[in-house]
Amino acid sequence: MKVLLPTLMFGLLAMTVSAADSGAPATERITFGGGCFWCIEAVFQRLKGVTGVASGYAGGQVENPTYKQVCTGQTGHAEVVQIEFQPAVISYEKLMDVFWAAHDPTTLNRQGADVGTQYRSVVFYETPKQKEIAEKSKSGAQKDFMAPIVTEISPMPKFYKAEDYHQNYYNLNGTKNGYCAVVITPKLQKLLHKGLIEEQPAK
Repeated sequence: MKVLLPTLMFGLLAMTVSAADSGAPATERITFGGGCFWCIEAVFQRLKGVTGVASGYAGGQVENPTYKQVCTGQTGHAEVVQIEFQPAVISYEKLMDVFWAAHDPTTLNRQGADVGTQYRSVVFYETPKQKEIAEKSKSGAQKDFMAPIVTEISPMPKFYKAEDYHQNYYNLNGTKNGYCAVVITPKLQKLLHKGLIEEQPAK
């Protein structure tokens, strides 16, 4: 035992060093826009392997935009969610599958009654590999839609986090806001029925 214990400890240490030197990131980020960010935020909060979801604005020309400015449709920004996830737990491909199912990517600058460029369908990628996966996923998802997918796939611009009251919105206001009850809750139920998300936000 006196001989085996140091050997075992050395082996575990070597495995730890190897994992650290592998270059694989513990987390990655990807940013999606698919209509109202309250909806998309609530969806991706309910996935194992997602460690953070922040609502915000991206893709426009106005610095430090406010919600009121973005709502005019004149800033060029889209309502988006920036997602931090663990590739070892959930793949980027899986996130893309959920993204297509969580909104209608065939309607240009519109999701249901929400109309304007701020509601456009968009994927902002941070690496060439993410771009490759997003484009491949888009092509593969087309079979599920009769109309052409119009989702924009672009390099990640500057992300502006939305006001505090927009963060974690559905979880805090789902039973108090009529929009949540009419739009978000049915969407979550549909995705839950398909087995794409969890019933409660993943811990």
